[in-house]
Order: sequence, then C-alpha cells, then structure tokens
Amino acid sequence: MNDIKLKINTETVLFFDLDGTLIDTDFANFLSFKDAIKSVIGLDKDIDYNPNERFNRSTLKKMFPNFTNIEFEKIIHQKELNYSENLSKTTTISLTTDILTYYAETNMTVLVTNCREERALITLNYHNLKDKFSHIFFRKSADKDFHINKFESALTTLGLSPESVIVFENEAFEIEEAVKAGIPTKNIISIV
Repeated sequence: MNDIKLKINTETVLFFDLDGTLIDTDFANFLSFKDAIKSVIGLDKDIDYNPNERFNRSTLKKMFPNFTNIEFEKIIHQKELNYSENLSKTTTISLTTDILTYYAETNMTVLVTNCREERALITLNYHNLKDKFSHIFFRKSADKDFHINKFESALTTLGLSPESVIVFENEAFEIEEAVKAGIPTKNIISIV
C-alpha cells in the first residue's frame, strides 16, 4: 500500500471498479444465478462454483445453449432479485477498501462500474461504502447490449485529465479500456 500512496497527492482522483476490485461478489453472484436457474427452469442440474471464473450471462449461454431468449431473460431478472439474499456471501477486498477509506475525505473518489445501479447500491450500502464516493457511475439498463468505455465516460462527464487519475481495476479488458481512455499505464493498479 505504501507504493500506491507515493503516487497519490491531493490533486489525484481515484477511480475504483466494484466487482472483484472493491468487493468480492463472485460467490454471491454464482449463488444468485444457480437459484434463478432452478426457480425459473425447474432444473436441478448440479452447477459447480469455479472461483477462477465469474459466472455471467456468457457462461449461462455456454452452459445452456438451448434456453430460449424468454427463459434467458427470466433467469437474468430472477438472478437480480436473488442477489440481495446472497449479500452475506460478499466480502470486501482490504487493499482497495483501505485505500478508499483513507482517501475519501481528501481526494475525489469515483466508482466506475459496469454493475447495474440497484445491485451496486445494495452492495455498497451493505458494506458501508456508498458515502465514501464523490461520484458513482453505473451501467445503465439501456446499455446492456451497447458497450461504453466506463473510464472515458467518467473522465468526460467530470471534465478530468486522464493523467490526474489512478485506476483500481481487476479485469484485463477494463484495464485496456482505461489505457484507451488515456490513463497512463503507471496510474493503473491491477487488483488480482
């Protein structure tokens, strides 16, 4: 953490991703999908948790290629409803939550997530982190099939210089997106 603190001054803006960066939500997400599949389809197929891969829409499509679009959408909807029941299975990632807590009073802190607003807010509130952010950017429901570079969007909306930002992110694709948005590689902290 001391190496990271050396990069931060009072002008530095801190961008945090949510899932896998601030909070480990993978197991709760998996349980929410598993329960949704069982309740919507009535399928009692044993689905194993893989801690090395986040269960998502793509995983669902690969695992069940014969689901209709209606079944698929019902499962996604039910998964979102189930998530609050599994919040106790989420855990904070101390490196990033400690940094967020330490700098929340002195620096601009921004959540930039592809998580939908409702799920992001209940997760942040559950872990008492919502009030630590100056600004929060979510994935909009209408954006589900349209990719938006979350870093570029936040930089533009807030009128920030990419050089003034330090990013905390866990996904390789999103790290590439931060670089595309002009954030220097040395300012990107990969959380693995």
